[in-house]
Amino acid sequence: MTTSSRRYHITTFGCQMNKADSERMAGILEDMGFEWSEDPNQADLILYNTCSIRDNAEQKVYSYLGRQAKRKHEQPDLTIVVSGCVAQQEGEALLRRVPELDLVMGPQHTNRLQDLLQQVFDGNQVVATEPVHIMEDITKPRRDSTVTAWVNVIYGCNERCTYCVVPNVRGVEQSRTPQAIRTEIEEIGRLGFKEVTLLGQNIDAYGRDLPGVTPEGRHLHTLTDLLYYVHDVEGIERIRFATSHPRYFTERLIKACAELPKVCEHFHIPFQSGDNEVLKRMSRGYTHEKYRRIIDTIRQYMPDASISADAIVGFPGETEEQFENTLKLVEDIGFDLLNTAAYSPRPGTPAAIWDEQLSEETKSDRLQRLNHLVAIKAAERSQRYMGRVEEVLVEDQNSKDKTQVMGRTRGNRLTFFAGDINELKGKLVKVRITEVRAFSLTGEPVEVREALPV
Repeated sequence: MTTSSRRYHITTFGCQMNKADSERMAGILEDMGFEWSEDPNQADLILYNTCSIRDNAEQKVYSYLGRQAKRKHEQPDLTIVVSGCVAQQEGEALLRRVPELDLVMGPQHTNRLQDLLQQVFDGNQVVATEPVHIMEDITKPRRDSTVTAWVNVIYGCNERCTYCVVPNVRGVEQSRTPQAIRTEIEEIGRLGFKEVTLLGQNIDAYGRDLPGVTPEGRHLHTLTDLLYYVHDVEGIERIRFATSHPRYFTERLIKACAELPKVCEHFHIPFQSGDNEVLKRMSRGYTHEKYRRIIDTIRQYMPDASISADAIVGFPGETEEQFENTLKLVEDIGFDLLNTAAYSPRPGTPAAIWDEQLSEETKSDRLQRLNHLVAIKAAERSQRYMGRVEEVLVEDQNSKDKTQVMGRTRGNRLTFFAGDINELKGKLVKVRITEVRAFSLTGEPVEVREALPV
């Protein structure tokens, strides 16, 4: 089947890794001659890049699929693809549930999309979920932004957190070589992007699987080494990284972030629970005391650093007292942003079959109480910006007020100010903050800078 004038649409669920995978698959489809369609109902190829971290994300996928499956009865030429973590987890069971599907592919097969689609166009229904060694990626991603870009540095995860399905669906850790990562960042810089976020499910594990150790047995390739190695890429003004695991977060990494001017003072380090017994049952491998020491060390080096995290409430067996330990941690640390979730049992994970599952009412009550505290603390943290001049990288127009543009501070606070997006997109603007809210700021432009000196 030819792909000339065929249109595609991708819907992405879940994390930044999925967003990066979707951008790469869009790049492959455009290389194949497909054109992007904003409206899924006008597309000849629909791709759902799925997430299985929470149950509601999975249910959403099935409702979307139902609509497109109906469409396929009227348009037999429609190609329906499910990729990502639900695809990996469900595999052939997805085909039994939605026989209209053409291709089911796990995250490790992202770079094989063209070959797999060729098999579909040859008349096959394809399931690709077997473990593979991830091929080095040479496809130019079609990136949703023209200012900020994601760069995968490590795929997979070797951790075995008892609530998490990621290791089952994304496979073992596989680090890309520093050279391949730098080459991709150089290309991003040449294309005019100003900021990169280095991504990994557990980014602090970067390099553990790469050959090469020092005489003392230290790995030559660590995330810290990688930051030093890519820091001077021309055109790139800002570097971020996510997601960190407290077990592997080192003082050496914190020191590098303080020393390297392009690395933003923003750390995303999930703690999941503030109670040691719950952390143990989650198999997280650290205590709340260790987590607090990490944050203290960051603040010693960078007192103003932004800290964001993830937390789960209602984990099986969590008592009211244990939940209150999570509240205490949030109260003591004062996060700039916290992604919160009620525990949701995932197939194939140990915690899903434990007896002490909490009621939905208890989980919902705890989530509301945590979110209320998070908003109060974030509003307190925002106060420090009032009247200050912050550097904002302009990304887009404010969709609610076309006279304003929006971007982020180095600490990742969303900031709005008056300006013309055509003039300011991709520029670094000094903004005096005049209004603070829990999760965003408003200000007045003071000075526009084209770029930092290299």
